[in-house]
Amino acid sequence: MKTINDFNFKDKKAIIRVDFNVPLDDKFNVTDTNRIEAAKPTIDKIIADGGSVILMSHLGRPKGKEEKYSLKHIVSTTAQVLGHPVVFVDDCIGVHAKNAVDNLKPGEILLLENLRFYSEEEAGDVEFSKELASFGDIYVNDAFGTAHRAHASTTIIAQFFSEKKCFGLLLAKEIESLNRVLNNSVKPVTAVLGGSKVSPKITVIENILDKVDHMIIGGGMTFTFVKALGGNVGDSICENDKLDLALDILAKAKEKNVQIHLPVDVVAANSFSNDAETKVVDVRHIPDGWQGLDAGPKSLENFRTVILESKTILWNGPLGVFEMENFAKGTITLGDYIAEATANGAFSLVGGGDSVAAVKQFGLEPKMSYVSTGGGAMLEMLEGRVLPGIAAILN
Repeated sequence: MKTINDFNFKDKKAIIRVDFNVPLDDKFNVTDTNRIEAAKPTIDKIIADGGSVILMSHLGRPKGKEEKYSLKHIVSTTAQVLGHPVVFVDDCIGVHAKNAVDNLKPGEILLLENLRFYSEEEAGDVEFSKELASFGDIYVNDAFGTAHRAHASTTIIAQFFSEKKCFGLLLAKEIESLNRVLNNSVKPVTAVLGGSKVSPKITVIENILDKVDHMIIGGGMTFTFVKALGGNVGDSICENDKLDLALDILAKAKEKNVQIHLPVDVVAANSFSNDAETKVVDVRHIPDGWQGLDAGPKSLENFRTVILESKTILWNGPLGVFEMENFAKGTITLGDYIAEATANGAFSLVGGGDSVAAVKQFGLEPKMSYVSTGGGAMLEMLEGRVLPGIAAILN
């Protein structure tokens, strides 16, 4: 796997696909700089070598050229985070962009305008990719968040760099972290799968059953399994058309000697509200009119034992509706257990949307071995798919 550490960038122009799709407030201020910070080590290495950097990214989902999605809004924040001046050009192809690239000197950073201002980006257009490729001597992909898309800047562009293409440090770390869980893991391996529905996680579950020893199932997914096993789930979220599938998953797990751990009790509420009346009930006997919104204390104690005995932990999805304070305890407590296991030498990988949001919200991020930057990309890799953005560098 070629990374930027395999190249010396002295007097070279590196064209880097980054994921600077950052959130902006109504005054166009960047409200979360994580994605920019994540790309800094790659940019630092190239500048330290004596190279120059051309950054390509998208922002939002523009329909044509929309001023509110211009990357000009993030220039000053990007310069602050990177600790270097950033030159911005108001196009990503054409004469303006070419002139800006031609004028770029070693040690300088150029940010191209939003790639998605052109429909050719998402269409994976070859001519568009070729023009982008003409700007750089070496192509670097450091955008895990878009590695599952076969877009011009993430995949097609790589064909114009036969040997001079590589992964940035962020993308390399994502691949290595996932490999540590899926392919080179130290046993016992535990996967925690949460979230509201089973259906988006079916392929993930089927792919990782061969790779784990324990699977903790939490969140809204719980109730589809509990109902399939004959329990009464009250008004809890439940995919009634997936009951047979849930039983099938349990049977496959048993065949493969994977221990499935479901909650035994839940914090139930009489409405979907932080102010609802609550009580702890057996997960198999949730009264009508009540719904399970978080894992209960006995469940958490059971999960603690499993987590602390694990050497490799994958966490994908929360245990409850953590966005509401009264139903966040399960997710926070699980995070504390994973942090404790990590401090004791386990490798922990957090990935996929809501669990990433949870570890950040509750200050758990520094206590995990690795927190993934890509939601959809992470899920597709867990499903066993080869991501086009990764394949393009490897081939």
